[in-house]
Amino acid sequence: MFKVLWNYGLVIPGLFNVFLILSPAALAAEAPDLSELKSGVEELSPSIATQPESNQTANPEVTETPDYLLFQEPSLLSQETFTEQDDPLAQVNSVSELSDVQPTDWAFQALQSLVERYGAIAGYTDGTFKGDRALTRYEFAAGLNTALDRINQIIATSTADLVKQDDLDTIKKLREEFSTELTALQGRVDAAEAKLGVIESQQFSPTVKLTGRVQFVLGSLLAGNNVVTGRPAPRVVTLQDAVTLRLNASFTGKDSLGITMGGGSIESLGQTRAGLLGTFDGRTADNANITRPRNDFSLSGLRYRFPLASNTQLNIYALSDGANELGFTVPINPYFESNLATGSNGISRFSRRALVYQYGDSGGGIAVLHRLNEQFQLGVAYSAPNASNPGDNNGFFTGRYLALGQILYTSPQKNFRAALTYVNTYSPPNARGLSGTNFGPAAGSNLVNSTVAGTGTVANLYGVQAFYQFSPKFAINGWVSYGAHRYLGRGDGNAMDWAVGLAFPDLGKKGSLGGLFVGMAPKLTRLSSNVDLGAGLGQADKDTSLHIEGFYQYKITDRIDITPGFIWVTAPDSNANNPDSLFAWIRTVYRF
Repeated sequence: MFKVLWNYGLVIPGLFNVFLILSPAALAAEAPDLSELKSGVEELSPSIATQPESNQTANPEVTETPDYLLFQEPSLLSQETFTEQDDPLAQVNSVSELSDVQPTDWAFQALQSLVERYGAIAGYTDGTFKGDRALTRYEFAAGLNTALDRINQIIATSTADLVKQDDLDTIKKLREEFSTELTALQGRVDAAEAKLGVIESQQFSPTVKLTGRVQFVLGSLLAGNNVVTGRPAPRVVTLQDAVTLRLNASFTGKDSLGITMGGGSIESLGQTRAGLLGTFDGRTADNANITRPRNDFSLSGLRYRFPLASNTQLNIYALSDGANELGFTVPINPYFESNLATGSNGISRFSRRALVYQYGDSGGGIAVLHRLNEQFQLGVAYSAPNASNPGDNNGFFTGRYLALGQILYTSPQKNFRAALTYVNTYSPPNARGLSGTNFGPAAGSNLVNSTVAGTGTVANLYGVQAFYQFSPKFAINGWVSYGAHRYLGRGDGNAMDWAVGLAFPDLGKKGSLGGLFVGMAPKLTRLSSNVDLGAGLGQADKDTSLHIEGFYQYKITDRIDITPGFIWVTAPDSNANNPDSLFAWIRTVYRF
């Protein structure tokens, strides 16, 4: 025991020191937006961008998506609506409304007269070109070009003499004064057009988006026994990998077809009475499929979403996790949950999902999401892990299934959300899911994941989850789940879990994330006296095991982050006779 505590003393301070050491600031210059180009009449002005060169700032009315959530696919029923106020280039009627343009010389007066007479110049929604500073000659030239384009349009589309000769003389003088800047703008536009042509010729598809991630995980068990053999588990440093590719296509602009492929070698720390630790306690997230060879690249997800009505979305999936295919507009547990694109955030399976979501396994199914109003959404799903298997006790309706219903509340300020979830699930005798489990949450103790041989199992599960964002740099989430198992013809059992997570966005550096998590992983709290799940008649889990986890997801670039972290499990398999287990790893994720 002294040796174990010594290992803790060596490792845990080092992991927490990473929180304080990794905090350099990074500066990145934003490229000017030249995506919208207009053609002008050659005799008056060259064709240049309508936007001035600037480092655009985000509209303060729009909440930015955290960098670690950028790759999450939005729901088709997003609660966010955008208005003209969100357009960074809304039209203004007077140069004097552009507060950073100084009306101190003849050029300003001349441009103001042209703009107010012909009504054409672009600015930002706060009435400025950029911040509280004087307008540069280059930016002024961009505004001038906009006015010239407008006059060109009037000349080209009108038969009446709408442009005065005095204005034409003024335009000529302005063009001569700012000829250098106008020529530079033209050069930048030509370069942007050339780059755009290359991008269009090399893009994967105009209607299909390809995203992907590559993960490298360096990890090792530092302490802990195999709970089945009672012997110390190997302390071996490993370097493992995972690759995921995701294709997203849309045929109508409102639907979404998702195809996911992947493979890897990230090993689960254990399974029910198997694997390194002999239990699912402390199971890492993103581990390889238990039933497939390591680094076997294969189809891992296939689903199609489309709207049935303005407030209703239908989701049909042939291969995916039914509990997570509801498509809510926001995740309930955003800083610990992961998705197919990011493959990041919480280290363990338990820190990402409550017991109530864990029984789904992989497989086919159907889900319907309905928005009741701006605050409430209702979702239902039916998932069958062995839907494609035509054998006995399999199939879409006659095999293992999960039926889920959930109502989600999101506050008007979007800083609080809560969900109530109910699940009914059934597993036929001797069934086996695609992830290698027969029944249970695939997390927590061996007893909670066990069944009686030759007996079907039914469960009714209830969950409450909540999340609150106290400030941009601190949030908390938590849940409580309860399960009632019935081993058909034998007896009953009860399961439970709870957890609390603390998230620290932008810790040390913008886009980084710190996380601390404590909970009781799923355990069997009661068992009928005539049922034996492997520990004896009526024997449920006798002790409480705590799952303690910490990680720091450090953003290196927009596409790369590195996450050191640890998983500490007390009384593994809910048995105080088992010494604590401690696992540490460093995960590096590359996204493209």
